Amino acid sequence: MKFRSQFLSTPAKPTAVVPPKRFSMRVAEWLLDSPHLGANPNVKHIAGRLLKQPAREGVVAAQSRLGQLMCRECGNARDRRIGHELLRQAARAGDLRAQKELGQIED
Repeated sequence: MKFRSQFLSTPAKPTAVVPPKRFSMRVAEWLLDSPHLGANPNVKHIAGRLLKQPAREGVVAAQSRLGQLMCRECGNARDRRIGHELLRQAARAGDLRAQKELGQIED
């Protein structure tokens, strides 16, 4: 019986780490920008949940959109404070939309 040990002894090629696609972020932006869907509170809730992970990972556009959503739509002070902080982070990173929103909020 022959064994083909040469195939077993060769090290496996390491797979390249591929950055995750921002599919959830694109879906959330589409939901929020849609004229018919964007006004629905349930759709805003779903879009916020989709933006949450990219915002935690430091995606500036997600921080900006989620910050705007939380500042405008949330009823409690804790969520508005978190939204304000997300807008600050996005504005520091150079997002013009977040800078404009912060200018409107702080005036």
